[in-house]
Formats: sequence, C-alpha cells, structure tokens
Amino acid sequence: MSDIIHLLPDSVANQIAAGEVIQRPASVIKELVENAIDAEAQEIHVLVTDAGKTCIQVIDDGKGMSETDARLAFERHATSKIKEAADLFALRTMGFRGEALASIAAVAEVELKTRKADEELGTRIMIAGSKVETQEAVSCPKGSNFSIKNLFFNIPARRKFLKANSTELSNILTEFERIALVHPEVAFYLYSNDSELFNLPVMPLRQRILAVFGKKLNQHLLSVDVNTTMVKVSGFVAKPETARKKGAHQYFFVNGRYMRHPYFHKAVMDAYEQLIPAGEQISYFIYFDVDPANIDVNIHPTKTEIKFENEQAIWQILSAAVKESLGKFNAVPSIDFDMEGMPDIPAFDQTRPIEPPRVHYNSDFNPFKTSPASSSSYSGGSYSRPKVDWEGLYDGLEKASKMNAPMEEEPFVDETNWASAPVSTDMPEERMPYVSETEMAPSSPAPLYANESAVEKGAQHFQFKGRFILTSVKSGLMLIDQHRAHIRVLFERYMSQIRQKQGVSQGVLFPEIVQLPASEAAVLESILEDFSAVGFELTPLGGGSYAINGIPSGIEGLNPVELVRNMVHTAMEKGSDVKEEVQTMLALTLAKAAAIVYGQVLSNEEMVNLVDSLFACPTPNYTPDGRTVLSTIKEEDIEKLFSR
Repeated sequence: MSDIIHLLPDSVANQIAAGEVIQRPASVIKELVENAIDAEAQEIHVLVTDAGKTCIQVIDDGKGMSETDARLAFERHATSKIKEAADLFALRTMGFRGEALASIAAVAEVELKTRKADEELGTRIMIAGSKVETQEAVSCPKGSNFSIKNLFFNIPARRKFLKANSTELSNILTEFERIALVHPEVAFYLYSNDSELFNLPVMPLRQRILAVFGKKLNQHLLSVDVNTTMVKVSGFVAKPETARKKGAHQYFFVNGRYMRHPYFHKAVMDAYEQLIPAGEQISYFIYFDVDPANIDVNIHPTKTEIKFENEQAIWQILSAAVKESLGKFNAVPSIDFDMEGMPDIPAFDQTRPIEPPRVHYNSDFNPFKTSPASSSSYSGGSYSRPKVDWEGLYDGLEKASKMNAPMEEEPFVDETNWASAPVSTDMPEERMPYVSETEMAPSSPAPLYANESAVEKGAQHFQFKGRFILTSVKSGLMLIDQHRAHIRVLFERYMSQIRQKQGVSQGVLFPEIVQLPASEAAVLESILEDFSAVGFELTPLGGGSYAINGIPSGIEGLNPVELVRNMVHTAMEKGSDVKEEVQTMLALTLAKAAAIVYGQVLSNEEMVNLVDSLFACPTPNYTPDGRTVLSTIKEEDIEKLFSR
C-alpha cells in the first residue's frame, strides 16, 4: 500500500493560512497599518480603489526595511517581534506571528517599495501568488509603500463571496477607526477612489474621538481614569441621557490593541443600571494598560479576543471606575432635600452645659371659658355655631386629596362598551395618530380567511385593554393585536411605495441634521435611493452630515434623526447586499416606528378600517418578522365554557 501523507506546498499552506488571517480587504488594511505602527511611522496614508477589490495602497514613513529584510518579510513565520516562546508573554507590538505578509502575498499581487533612513537606495519587490517575480534596487522615500492588487485573484470562490463595495468599504472604515482611536500620536489619512474620507492629524485622544465620530459627542463624554497596581483604566464613557437602542460606539482597547470582551461590557452596563432604560446601550471608549505577562492575545486569529489572568478583579475595578465617573460629574441623580420651612437645628457644642428641656404653658388657659367670637350659645330656643368657611374648607380638602392620591390608577373598564373604555396609562406619552381609511390599503377579504374565519358582515368590533380588537367571525371569536396588525398594513404600503418609487414625502419646516461616522455614511450612501423611494429627502452636506428636508407622510411625531440612524444600523447589522432585503428592512423599520401603540383607544370606524385593511394584505396572520397578528377562539370551545 502506497504512502498517503505528504507535505503541502508552501503556496497551498500560505493560502490556507490566508483563509484565517485575510478574510476581506479590511483584513489587509488592518495588517499593513499595524505593521506600519510597529515600524514607528508618524504618518500613514491608506488608498483604496473599489473598496479594496482592485487596489489597496498603504504608505508609511516608518523605519523601512533592508534588501534582505524586505525579501524575508514575505516568508511564513518571519518576524522581528519575537525570538523565543517567552517573548509571547511580553508583547507590546501589534503583529508578531509573521503570517500577515505571507498570507497577503499568497492571494494577491503585491508590490513593495521600502527604504531605511540610512540607505541611499531602497528595494522594490513584486510577488504574485507567493511567487517572487522581481526584486531590484530603486529610489524611493524612507519607509514602506505596499500596493496590493486583485485580491483573491487566484481563489475565485473566495472573491465571489466578497460583499458589495459599500459593505466592504464600511468594513474597511470600521477597522481604520479602531486603529485610529488607539493611536492619536500617529497621523492617519484614508482615501476611497481619490475621495478623502479621513484626515486625522496628530491630536489628543479626546479630539481624535471627536474627529472620528463628530464634535457633538464632546458634550456627552465623561472621563475615566483609575490607576492600580493590577491595571490602569482610562478613557471616556457617555452620559446616561445619550443611551440608545442601536448605534452606540463601544470600544475596548488593551495595550494599544482593539478587543471584544462581553464580560467587561457587562461591567460597564451594570454601572448604568437604573440610569438608562432596559435594552438600551451606552457609548464608551475604555483603554486598559496591563502587564503583557497577564494577558494572552494569541487565542484568536484576528487577535480581537484576549484572555486576562485576573478578569474578576479587573471587572470590579472597571465597574467602580465607571461609577466614580458618573458620580463625579453628577451624571447620577442626587437627592434634593427641600429645607424650606424646616426648623434650624444647631450643631452640638461640647463646651456648653447640658440643660433639661423647659416646658412652657399658659397658666390662664380655661377650656370652659367662651368668647363672643367663638362660643356656641343657646338663645331663644336656637343653637348657634361659629361661622365656618365651607368653600375654603372644601378647596383645601380637594387639594389634599389630589396630593395624596396615587399617580396612576387602573381605570374601571365597562364591559358593555370596550371601545369607549379608558385604557391603562402606562404607555408612552407620544402616540402616533391612527392612519385614516384613505391611507390604508383598499379593503377586500383575504382568500385565506374566506371560508373558516372571515369577519361576519356588519360585525361589531370591540377593543379590549387598549391592545386587542375582538370581532365575530364564522368560526367563533377573533382576537387581533392592533399594533402588529398596523405594522403589517403599513409594511405592505411602504413596500409598494419603494417598488413603485412613489413614496409620499412631507417637507419639514426646519431641516434637521444627522451626523454619521464615515463607516455609517458609506452604508447610507448605498441605500440612499431606497430612502428616497419611501419618502425621505436627504441632502448630503459633506463630512458624513445629511440634511433631512422631508420625511415620509404618516410618521409625524417621530424623531427623523433617530429613525435614519436606526435604519442605517439595521442595514449594517444585516450586512446584506440583496436590494430586496434592504428594502424590506427599511419598510419594516418604518412600519414599526409609525404603527399605533398599545393603549391607543380606537373608534369602531377606525377598528373596521384596520381590520379590513389587514385582510387585504397577502399574509394577514403574521407580521413581516414572523409575529402572530391574530388568533381565533372557536365557537365550540366557547360553548364548552358554559356546558355546566
């Protein structure tokens, strides 16, 4: 039997390694920029064409490399960062495994020009698919200039799975932001298709954060600074009032390296307990400085997951540091004692002798003595009482009853008239007006319910608990969730507008400005046409700012800035390049925001319009995201309740 085990060629091994290290153009930029930082560069320029699919160029003014080093740098496990295994536990550099350049050269066409400061000529190397094509001496500036072309040219399957340019550019910007946030001492510049996206000169950390995410963030940041023998924690956290459900900027860095750490994230969020609504997130930029011997950065190929030796202790330090910042800057509500009308209690003086309290009384007081103004008398067979101010007494009692009454009471619901009954007051104060019949889809019974559960003609609708609509159907009693039903109706309307590009826009009196980071602005640009189709009028102002001049009709009362942000963040989370899915996401987000809320009282006419519009939808029984809209209690099940 012949032998079956053999050694893989270097080119194949490098491609396998590239699968772990180089996943997309953003991975290339991350590795090359980190290498430039390790080379002590003061300025780093990144230029991308077609979101890095066609070309990526990274230029730095760092140390540069000699002719020999330039050639060895593309070999696997070639590194200047470590010499022995013990060095892994004393790392202060970004890269150290020596796989990045070898992995990039295995799946792309690479050109490198590099020169050391003390040498007159530099070196130019060209490599494609791990094969060195040319190496020669050239005249070039100090530092390194990497040009990466045709990424994954020799792996068509991997290139096919790259996302749309907008998505890949967003990933590039995200990686770029992470590096720029942790190195304010380095100047960074980023260009996409000859358009400048970032211009970040050397600046203090706080200004670097504002340069990346917008100056409006400045008034919301609270500084964190705690130094212990175990760890130094510094950075910034946002004020509680800036909490949001989506789009919070959350960054952890350790020893100059970005990391994800759910355990430490919980420590930060616990500090905001009772300060922000449940389910909302807060922005933070936290920097850890620890002894490299107490962490392991080599547990993940991309080095974004890091293991700490003293995680529980650091958790406590981090939580205390954030709480201290919130308290120091009065971000935590304090108890306000009202001292008006309170007695003046002097401080205790030990030098004064202690005297017993003195009792003061009126020795002339006679309870049986009456005065003309206040006495009760019996004269001529009639009993007279002092005059009482009944009107003033009534007003005082009424005020007292209001002061002592509970803030909210569960209102009595008259079961004979659910539609007009008051509802619980524990719902949001802002409520969207119900969409009129003219805004609804044309009513026609859905074929799905034509036989078994069709609403009986002339059936009366009732509202229960401000949430459910009850109506009679042929098979029994139908319960409809009014909020979910309206989501389904609005979703179909918005999807129709997007497809036909006939969204009705309503101009705003005062345009509002939405400021987005570069990574989010790139996503918005890719779906701007869909925003216009649904009724948004957005005008680019440059620098990631957009003026909202018009909003879709029917969403008056909503915050358009937050709505745009939420839709962009949802698009980023989905990461989808299929236009239909992006359109569905926009329509669903808008429908959820504009739908009537639980607790809104509906007239019978409004309930009829909603039910008729619901059954005109193709799938009235579920919301677009799969939630149940209606349920039917069969007539025989109702009869069983009264069988005894």
